[in-house]
Amino acid sequence: MARKRKRTTRRIKSLSFLNIPFQKELRNRWSPNEIASPQQIEAIHDASMQILENTGLRFLDEEALTLWEKAGAKVNRRTQHVWPDRGLITDLVAKAPSSFTFRGRNPVRSRLIGENSINFFSAAGTVFAHDLQRGRRPGEKDDWLNIAKLIQMTNVIHFGPLQVVVMHDVPVHAKHLEQYLYGTLLSDKPLMGVSHGRIIPADVIAMAKLVHGPDLRPELGPVTGGVINVNSPLVYDDRMLGGMLTFGKAGQFLIITPFILAGAMSPVTMAAAIAQQNAEALAGIALIQLARPGTPVVYGGFTTNVDMKSGAPAFGTPEGAWAFFIGAQLARHYQLPYRGSGSLNTANLPDGQAMSESMWSLWPCVMAHTNLVVHAAGWLESGLTFSFEKFVMDVENLAMMQHMLHGPEWSEEAFALDAIAEVGPAGHHFGTAHTQARYQTAFYPSILHDRRNHGAWVENGGEDIVQRAHKIWREVIKNYEQPPIDKGLKDALSAHVAERTAALENVPLYD
Repeated sequence: MARKRKRTTRRIKSLSFLNIPFQKELRNRWSPNEIASPQQIEAIHDASMQILENTGLRFLDEEALTLWEKAGAKVNRRTQHVWPDRGLITDLVAKAPSSFTFRGRNPVRSRLIGENSINFFSAAGTVFAHDLQRGRRPGEKDDWLNIAKLIQMTNVIHFGPLQVVVMHDVPVHAKHLEQYLYGTLLSDKPLMGVSHGRIIPADVIAMAKLVHGPDLRPELGPVTGGVINVNSPLVYDDRMLGGMLTFGKAGQFLIITPFILAGAMSPVTMAAAIAQQNAEALAGIALIQLARPGTPVVYGGFTTNVDMKSGAPAFGTPEGAWAFFIGAQLARHYQLPYRGSGSLNTANLPDGQAMSESMWSLWPCVMAHTNLVVHAAGWLESGLTFSFEKFVMDVENLAMMQHMLHGPEWSEEAFALDAIAEVGPAGHHFGTAHTQARYQTAFYPSILHDRRNHGAWVENGGEDIVQRAHKIWREVIKNYEQPPIDKGLKDALSAHVAERTAALENVPLYD
């Protein structure tokens, strides 16, 4: 038995993926890249206010309409149409906090959302799973569990698993229950919920109370929450509003995210698309402050262009980068945390197109000071597919971003003037004491990239990056270590899930 543990220890130590440092707080201390002038930001704001006041939005939920009506907005209940004025919107948006702590089951894993913090979230909401061995298939519970284990073992992914891939072999009424159960058992990171209707978020909140205590203590920061996607253009549907109001009234946080494809869900110009995004986001942020003032909320941006040749979404484009940069500026303008997306692509395989488009999403997010980078690893095929190999490929980029954000060392020793004088002209520094003391930690240690010359690469099997990524993710899962959890909590969660699964078997979840 002891010999087996020793072999495992050696394997873990040699697997660079597992040695990526965990940082309690990752910050971008450099100035954000801002591509719009203050005057242009004001122009976007004014255009957004005109959209809200003159065109308005539809809110397909009676409780939401009542909240708007009581606040003094113009409301047509028959058409479920609302025209909020700019004074009401700006007053309500100002009630949302500029930052908050998203608490994990393990307090060490809790994350600051806001200020100049950066947090990475895995791909989510995918329908299919893909890996080199099995190819593309509808997601199953085993895929979900393996992704959950990968997420827990990946130090540069900061949030636990939830809707990472659809479990097609689990009944619809039980999916959200099993996701939260296994998300809690397999990970101790902060755990999001599902925002579909009122029943599902209520179940998530009930389970969160078992984990974090019956009153959740929202004054300490949320312990769950959900993404609210606007049905662009200018519609909040009943499912999203049910989730928004259920989570929000419990003091849990919302990520309000319009999904706009310029040319399809908005006019073709990016100025119009971003102004519409802003109007839609502010309307949702304002509504939740009506339900519970001070509810933590994140300004979400998911705007890009449509491909005019095919009509398909186009991710990883210069236009999408503009939207990320300006979305972050708008969030700062309203003193709100900002959500972007970090590995968006339209590729069908984890290939060069996938990584090129992904970097066109990740770099703008990081340089714009995005606080919550969703879909940062594993996202493939316009979000339809979770790719295990691409997860590893993306994690390499995230780990390099984390390393890059530290910046270089500026100490007297770092300038190494003695070493420069010792070697002088035309020498080399491989053998100097300065190099020998630092070579193991001087540079970012790649977990995936192969920098050997062609001959050495061929001699060692000539594997491409996807083949190497395949080996890594399988090895990570072999080395998975479940975080500690109290047996009483585990039993209580399991019993609750069994009870609710039986109770919901014939219940329409979205009514």
